[in-house]
Formats: sequence, C-alpha cells, structure tokens
Amino acid sequence: MQQRKLGADGPTVSAIGYGAMSFTDFYGPATDEGSMGILDACVELGITHVDTSNVYGMGRSETVIGEWLKQRGGEPPFRIATKVGIQRDPERRFNNDPEHLREQLEGSLKRLGVEAIDLYYIHRRDTAHEIEDVTETMAGFVKAGKVKAIGYSEIAPGSLRRAAAVHPIAAVQSEYSLQTRSPDLGLVQACEEVGAALVAFSPVGRALLTDRPHSPESIAKIDFMKNNPRFTGRNLEFNMKKNAEFRALAAEMGHPAATLACAWCLAQGEHVLPIPGTRKVEHLKECAAAGDLTLTADDLARIEAVLPVGWCHGDRYNAAQWVAPERWC
Repeated sequence: MQQRKLGADGPTVSAIGYGAMSFTDFYGPATDEGSMGILDACVELGITHVDTSNVYGMGRSETVIGEWLKQRGGEPPFRIATKVGIQRDPERRFNNDPEHLREQLEGSLKRLGVEAIDLYYIHRRDTAHEIEDVTETMAGFVKAGKVKAIGYSEIAPGSLRRAAAVHPIAAVQSEYSLQTRSPDLGLVQACEEVGAALVAFSPVGRALLTDRPHSPESIAKIDFMKNNPRFTGRNLEFNMKKNAEFRALAAEMGHPAATLACAWCLAQGEHVLPIPGTRKVEHLKECAAAGDLTLTADDLARIEAVLPVGWCHGDRYNAAQWVAPERWC
C-alpha cells in the first residue's frame, strides 16, 4: 500500500482510506457486526485512515468505531477523522457556532473513546460565520490538545485560502472521481498550494465506477440516490452505458473497475487520498488494491478516452442536496 501525507505537516497514512458513512443505513441496511468486520479488513489491508462524522447515523458510525477500538485495545491502528457542522434540525441544518462545535467535539471524543481527534473537519459551512472566525475556533481545539489537525469539507478554493491564512488546513474533503471532475478547476491546485490533502469521497462514483453498479430497483430504495439526477431517468440509462464501457476497459487492463477508478484518483496528485466506503469486504479489497497500482501515461490516456471529462449525465446533487456545498465554477 502506498503511503501519503495527511497534510503538509501531518502523519503518513495509507493512500487509500475508508469512508465510514457506510456504517449507517444511508446506502442500505448496515449491521454493527458487519461494520466491525470492515474495520478488521482495513487492518489486514494496511488501511490506516478512517473517516467518519458525528452526523453519520446520528453518532452511530463514531460509536461503532469507538466500540471496535475498545474491544481491540492497545494503540489505535488508524488516524481517525471526523466532522461537525450538520445537524438534524429543519430550522437550522448547518451550525458553526463556537458553542455548538465545542459541544459536538466532546460528544465525538466520547463516542470514539479517544483523547484527541487526528483530523477534525467542518462538515458544512454555516454562512452565519466568516470562515476566518470558524477557523480560529477550530484552531483553539488544536491548542487545547483535543484535535491534532483541522480541515473543511466541500469548500471552494477561495475559502480554503482564507482559512489557511489563519491556521494550517490539513485537508479538504470533496467528492472527486472520474465522474466528478470539478475539483480539477481550482481545488486540486489550491490544496497543493497550501499544503492540504485532498481527501476524495465517493471515488467510485456511488458504484457507477464499479463492476456492480446499483440496479434501478436498489436505487429506488435509497432516498439519496432515487432523487439524485445522475441516478434517475434517461441520465441513469446513459450513465449505465458508460459504466459498461469502463468495466470492459478495466477487464481488458486486468483490474476490477473500482481498483482502476481509485488508482485514477491517486494519479491526480501525491496529495490526493481517496476514501471509498462499502459494507462489503470484497469491494473494500478491490478499492485497496489501487494502493499498489501505479498507472502509466498510456493507462491514463486509455481511461480518458472511455470516460472523458464531462461524460457523466446529470448534476451530482439535486437542488436540496446542493444546499451548503460551495460552488466555484
């Protein structure tokens, strides 16, 4: 497994991490036993970067990780990242108030059972607060020894530069894959400029870049996907045709499609770290295999020929899902 830095001054972690939103029922029923099995597999595969959030299952994902760490004992084998800023309040969905951030930090520390969080993100920005002020609050957690590094999720390059002028930003988490290329227009570059890792979530495009894409029947059972433009109507039909072409290319190159998709992400820069999420060990192994795969210029050209920039049909979010992620292009 390749190793990469989680921020310019951060720890070295596995190039492929794990996104623990899959420890909840977001993409279908999950069991705590199965989630702990995934963490066991992470250790076996050399994955040392696990990402979660206080809002994933309303603390369930953090609790599972904390219970696994407790049962295992000893030094944690992972650098754990978690997030704050989204709340299940219809009156106010995003909250970056200093008091709220402090309160939620204590809850995350308790659920995870750790003395300090390796990387603490603002999950979504709250426009009631300037990003400089929020960064100062987060920096205070670092000074207090409760957080080792801070980051932001789904922010624009300009916002990143403003935050980095106040305190080092170790990472920016953003959707980035062969089907979501918007970070290429400034965010990949800005992260490199300020020394932040670009942590790429959904690197296999919510299964559209795998050998086992969701069927229309399974999509209809997943609230997020059944209302997402890329997974509905004609858009889904077109995208499934491109999925078939990518699967054929991956097979011709001798790799599972998920392996090739994650390897493409790694090839976009030494500071890019994909965090695929899955409930299945077999799929996790396919993603992790990208950490041992180096694509050549010819490989990348072949991939680009099949999935050129802009190939995907449909926006990555619908109108409601777009609330809070920052757009810049």
